[in-house]
Amino acid sequence: MALVNSNYEFIFVDVGKNGRLSDGGVIESTEFYHKLMNGQLNLPDNSFTDNNLNFVFLGDDAFPLQEHFLKPYPQRDLSYENRIFNYRLSRARNVSENAFGLIAARFRILHVPIHMRYPENISYVVLAICSLHNFLRKRDTSYSTSASFDQENMATRELQLGEWRKNTAEMTNLRSFRRTATTAAKDNRNNYRDFFNSDGSVDWQDEMLAKGKA
Repeated sequence: MALVNSNYEFIFVDVGKNGRLSDGGVIESTEFYHKLMNGQLNLPDNSFTDNNLNFVFLGDDAFPLQEHFLKPYPQRDLSYENRIFNYRLSRARNVSENAFGLIAARFRILHVPIHMRYPENISYVVLAICSLHNFLRKRDTSYSTSASFDQENMATRELQLGEWRKNTAEMTNLRSFRRTATTAAKDNRNNYRDFFNSDGSVDWQDEMLAKGKA
């Protein structure tokens, strides 16, 4: 379980949870989640944004909707405005998928079961890979280029797949985690939806929806 910033770098990594847990179950057992729920992450106040929006983390449908954690609207009976939100969220979340894809393409040990005399040391191998990835992202221009990652072609409005996808197996889908969201969490998602459909809109989002991107 990891958090990724906009530069494809890992800013929090938790390794070693039981694989039988759902992804929502994994995140609930992390120090990050406990601090998020207890208001201990020192997130900036809403007043730091022009539209008084919450500072949030982004996830997919496998995770619970929270006041500071956004996930997509359910696919059933989506309104146009909700489709815009899902597209914008998916576009931002693509950063984390590309970060995971790149380390899988560069560090081939992640393609096979890791056999070690002391299984607990496997966690250190994964953490070392994430640290090396961050170091190389900052210091080695040959480690990754703009072509390494998925990009939207602004001329054709088409998605150009990153080079890492040619060198790694398809990533496993996350297992969903179902929990009833609070009214505050739903209102926060609606506020972002309204923002993406008004002041925060981008000129290509309607074209991308017309091409079936959300």
